[in-house]
Amino acid sequence: MSSDGTITERSGGESAAETTVEVRCTGHVRTEIGEHSFEYSFAGSTLRAFLEAFFEEYDVADMLIAETEDEARTNGWAPTDDDPPGAWEKNPEGEQTRAFARVAINGQFNEHLEGLDTELEDGDRVALMYPFMFCC
Repeated sequence: MSSDGTITERSGGESAAETTVEVRCTGHVRTEIGEHSFEYSFAGSTLRAFLEAFFEEYDVADMLIAETEDEARTNGWAPTDDDPPGAWEKNPEGEQTRAFARVAINGQFNEHLEGLDTELEDGDRVALMYPFMFCC
């Protein structure tokens, strides 16, 4: 990082500017972190760089990121057709969120953008959502 704290050297000599985003937390993530909204700065400009830096500081990766396909899926309440309408995309294994957890950028789930390679800009809102679940 440079002396002013805004540039980080990457391998290969490339430089990455620091990006500052507004983080919004819900449910269990909010409980763990203790805040629901705050600014967060990190080296780089992708969601992947944000999450790596954020998870180093806050121990919430296990709440949000699924390591396996089984952790990313849940049994649905309604049957699905063999060929549902629209585009049904998901992130590659290891880059998916846990069942019921979501990461959103400016209100859009990351799997509807470029996944963890989504570019972030200063002022973007990154929501880390893991809702409370109650059962009878």
